[in-house]
Amino acid sequence: MNIVILGPGAIGSLWAYSLRQQGHNVSLWSHHTTPTLSIQLDNHCQLDFNNRDNSALECADLLLVTLKAPNVEAALMPLRSFVHSDCIITLMHNGMGTAELVERCFPHNPLLLATTTHGAYRPEKNKVLHTGFGTTQIGGYNLSGQRCSFVKDVLDNALSDVFWNDEIETALWNKLAINCAINPVTALYNVNNGALVEEQYQRTLNGISSEVCKVMNAEGIDIQTAQLDQTINQVIRATAANYSSMQQDIAHRRLSEIDFITGYLLNRAAHHGIATPCNQELYQAIKHIEQSWN
Repeated sequence: MNIVILGPGAIGSLWAYSLRQQGHNVSLWSHHTTPTLSIQLDNHCQLDFNNRDNSALECADLLLVTLKAPNVEAALMPLRSFVHSDCIITLMHNGMGTAELVERCFPHNPLLLATTTHGAYRPEKNKVLHTGFGTTQIGGYNLSGQRCSFVKDVLDNALSDVFWNDEIETALWNKLAINCAINPVTALYNVNNGALVEEQYQRTLNGISSEVCKVMNAEGIDIQTAQLDQTINQVIRATAANYSSMQQDIAHRRLSEIDFITGYLLNRAAHHGIATPCNQELYQAIKHIEQSWN
């Protein structure tokens, strides 16, 4: 397939390299303007990729978007005239809410949503480390996207295990729920994930999960607070040494994904008339930090 990776950060570079190794014609679209970018995965040989090639974009069968959620719309909008209506657009990032924006900009394209638990880290500009093996779920957001289940096999052959999920939005909601708990709290208090087992954070975490469950139930997802509490605690303990992406963003004064994590939850809560004071307080705290930089 002709594949373009939009946003070749750590995860995007991991997929680019893995897909190239399977014989696909892979190009990158980065904010860097150089015509060629190199990627070395772990200790494997370095591979060169075309970058910002309009002809590659025009011929793309698959556009894999691995940007952070806040950057998706601004990066995709200038590309509309180059992306063919048959090109499959796949969004792979934390948070929710970008699919609605992309569908409005690309109403005729098949649109897929994906979530992955693979870990990747980029210690240098041209090097990426595969730090943790995981799984990827992918599914169709619109009707034409639901007909593109073969993309699962393309991705699975490159970086297993990949599963097609007919209810991908439920999977994304489950991940959003975990992110609502871990990301803003670790960012606000500047701690790693493991610190959240301490007693001082339990009331906040319980308040978050209770509110999230109410919104998920209103969205038609059957989940109980105790079940979500257990899942959140499992993830906290399994990733105890990790720092969340939002903690890293706030620590380095980068725009976080709060609008597409807690912000998305608040929007859906407002739609259903559900009060979410705990999540609202966290959202405002993170936004206050971001706005203070200006």
